[in-house]
Amino acid sequence: MGTPALAVPALTRLLEEQTRGLWQVTGVVTQPDRRQGRKRQPIPSPIKEMACARGLPLLQPETFRRNPQARDALAAWRPDLVVVMAFGQILPRSVLRIPPQGCINIHTSLLPALRGASPIATALLQGLTVTGTSIMLMDAGMDTGPVLAQAEMPIKPWDTALSLGARLSRQGAEMLVQTLPRWLAGELPPVDQTCLPGTVSVCGLWSKSAGRIDWTQPAEHIERQIRACHPWPGAFSQWQGRLFKIQQARWQADLSLPHPAGHLVMIGDRLGIQTGDGVLFPLQVQLAGKSEMSIAEFLRGTGRGMPGTQLD
Repeated sequence: MGTPALAVPALTRLLEEQTRGLWQVTGVVTQPDRRQGRKRQPIPSPIKEMACARGLPLLQPETFRRNPQARDALAAWRPDLVVVMAFGQILPRSVLRIPPQGCINIHTSLLPALRGASPIATALLQGLTVTGTSIMLMDAGMDTGPVLAQAEMPIKPWDTALSLGARLSRQGAEMLVQTLPRWLAGELPPVDQTCLPGTVSVCGLWSKSAGRIDWTQPAEHIERQIRACHPWPGAFSQWQGRLFKIQQARWQADLSLPHPAGHLVMIGDRLGIQTGDGVLFPLQVQLAGKSEMSIAEFLRGTGRGMPGTQLD
């Protein structure tokens, strides 16, 4: 079970390793096609595209809750075990009970920290230097089940949700194919999360509003927000009534301008934005109706009038 590109490496490795005869992928469950883009056309998930390319049976339930038909369709596959990564739905007990070997989830944090729907973006926003992957046995709670394996992953200073997510997804895929044989052989005792180091924390589902920049925040926080929101939902503000996105930036704490937060000013050949503490220097930007470009390219064109104005 999975939906975004984050889950593709796990399905890929499961299919590659099934030739060893340890398991057979009998079907794939993913979210229904969602309307996207300006034309609002239904777009299949990356997992659906892969399943169709491999000729795998496919289920796309809107929900498993209060949907006995979807539940019965899954049960008809008679799965011994279900693997879940970034599926996008909470599985009810009636689904968790279907596979005799349980439902195994690949979660992109070091549980019990960052339970919930946005562990990668939240780790970046909080300024963590280390995160990781947990392979857990699912229960009815939100990422509360016992853990089968964990591995750390350092967070690089320039990491975005895209780059960090790519590394974590590959890490999780490799951990999965190493963990499953031991679990299926009864050699891997689950570890209750209360026995693991770290403090319980929960991160909710992010919405588009998470990308709105509050210029009264410190420059360091805003730079982390920009990386956490890349590629979705994107960090944004308003300039002269138009959406202004910042895809990449650097910050300087030991610099302050005699202007209110959100004010734009040239500092040498760099465009700076005053924040609640320090100055942010955009590197890659995009104005509504324009393509993404470097700040130098932007200032030579549409952005010539930016210095001396205010972002909202």
